[in-house]
Amino acid sequence: MPLFAWTFTVTITSSVHTRRAAVWDCVSTFQGVNYELAPFLYMTCPDPATRLGPQHVTDAPLFRSWLLLFGFIPIEYDLIRLESLEEGASFQESSSMALMSLWSHRRQLREDLSDPSITQVTDTLVFSPRFPLIGYFMQYVVRWLFMHRHRRLAARFGSNVAPKAEFGAPI
Repeated sequence: MPLFAWTFTVTITSSVHTRRAAVWDCVSTFQGVNYELAPFLYMTCPDPATRLGPQHVTDAPLFRSWLLLFGFIPIEYDLIRLESLEEGASFQESSSMALMSLWSHRRQLREDLSDPSITQVTDTLVFSPRFPLIGYFMQYVVRWLFMHRHRRLAARFGSNVAPKAEFGAPI
């Protein structure tokens, strides 16, 4: 493992006992995102009820979202750009942030082949901190935050299996 890695990867996967369309209805709005982040973080959005759709895929940032600790203390911003979207199945968001020169979040929803009432949710985060050494710390923060998000999804939709996390080798 290199001493000064610039790019880190974290992948979190879990399954929820709900059909993929219902999960998509939740995770494709900022109301749903903020439900997952609560009570620790809140992300601002011009209209939190707006559902992500193909019209939001663009080469330019859609807007600046402030990350608010406990809903009121600004700690970071995210210049949100939706890179790709497959309606009801996946999205890829790539942004820059104050602490990250690259922030890439891909969320995929897959129906379980043996039981379509179960949806597998996978988040893959790839990020490059502006200060390389904080990446080793940030990979644990990102892992914790997305494990929390998956636990919140499990609480909303039901699950009897804990989420699984993996770190990719720093690049």
